[in-house]
Amino acid sequence: MADWTANLPASARKFLEGKRLDEVECIIPDLPGIARGKAVPASKFARQEYFHLPDSIFYQTITGEWGEAAGEDGFTERDMVLRPDMSTATAAPWTGDWTLQIIHDAFGSDGEPVPFSPRNVLKRVVDLYTAKGWDPVVAPEMEFFLVARNLDPAQEIKPMIGRSGRPAAARQAYSMTAVDEFGPVIDDIYDFAEAQGFEIDGITQEGGAGQLEINLIHGDPVRLADEVFYFKRLIREAALRHECYATFMAKPIEDEPGSAMHIHHSVLDAKTGKNIFSNADGSETDAFMHFIAGLQNHMPDALAVIAPYVNSYRRYVKDHAAPINLEWGRDNRTTGIRVPLASPNARRVENRLAGMDCNPYLAIAASLACGYLGLVEAKQPKKEFKGDAYDGDGDIPRVMGEALDLFDEATALREVLGPEFARVYGIVKRAEYDEFLQVISPWEREHLLMNV
Repeated sequence: MADWTANLPASARKFLEGKRLDEVECIIPDLPGIARGKAVPASKFARQEYFHLPDSIFYQTITGEWGEAAGEDGFTERDMVLRPDMSTATAAPWTGDWTLQIIHDAFGSDGEPVPFSPRNVLKRVVDLYTAKGWDPVVAPEMEFFLVARNLDPAQEIKPMIGRSGRPAAARQAYSMTAVDEFGPVIDDIYDFAEAQGFEIDGITQEGGAGQLEINLIHGDPVRLADEVFYFKRLIREAALRHECYATFMAKPIEDEPGSAMHIHHSVLDAKTGKNIFSNADGSETDAFMHFIAGLQNHMPDALAVIAPYVNSYRRYVKDHAAPINLEWGRDNRTTGIRVPLASPNARRVENRLAGMDCNPYLAIAASLACGYLGLVEAKQPKKEFKGDAYDGDGDIPRVMGEALDLFDEATALREVLGPEFARVYGIVKRAEYDEFLQVISPWEREHLLMNV
């Protein structure tokens, strides 16, 4: 092995023990969270300190079209300088040779971080916490569906065929029998995760047909976003080995619950390591309430980031395991903001709004940004909601266009996330939404063609 591999993370070194590294995938997440980059021979990677990609990768919509977000200089496709973060080096165990993946950070020719690179956006928000003497801690939960292969977009998505030869059953939440149906896929997920050095806190069956949830151990926001980014790829690869797809769409199947990426938040005092949400006697602090208020007051403005596609809004349906408002409550899964049962040291706030179709860097950044604004503004939240929050009124945008309108006007949130990121994101998402509005759906043809 080349000398540079001696300082890799332990899991990467273990993966390469006795092996010859063939290739390095130099990757960076774009706005949707897709891995972009280059695969280079290991010998070449050992000689390079950086590589280049055009900044236009951040101007693409999910369809591959372009938003007019290049700025005053026009669409010149300037090269970015992409530098590896060696702490992110991890195996790509599904490949046919011995390959590592390494996440890179994007810089301009002036050495400054590219402001619309998602990983840089999250780092910016974390730095704002650091400047206040706070260490934010997050724990994401990842929900996804294992579905039958779908080669025709005109056909409905169907659950995968399980080990028994029957389609995955719905409404079997927490069933171990249901989990066993996907045993071979789950075994590969565990094996890939172990090879990559990731610790899974648990896998459970959720309420949808073929819907699973993976929980991750809490920790640093950037590291956890890296893990979710990597996990989405490894889960897809595990599914493909078993003739099915893993999908992270927010709402892939009609009449089934959607898939969320719930984000648990706590904040530590950087000097003492104590949770700022709890007093010495174990009671809740003002900061705890301020954080909740920040989510209530600013999350509608951030919804375009944590629910980034037209399909995302199909998830917010009453009585379908997704919130329809920003009420908060203790141990209440019907509210958009939940306070789980926990000891004072582990007191935390769960944001249940984000869909699993989100870019994990941007969703965590947006959620942290709302909490940060709450801590700075020091406002009180609405009264705790008691009972079934689905009986209350919906108070979040129901369509992408409305969410983008709120995001465009959200001065405080845009400043925290970065004005240049907000400008680019808004333009790209508007272009994407306009693309969608040109598509005529089967529902429209069925009900409008002969009736209006």
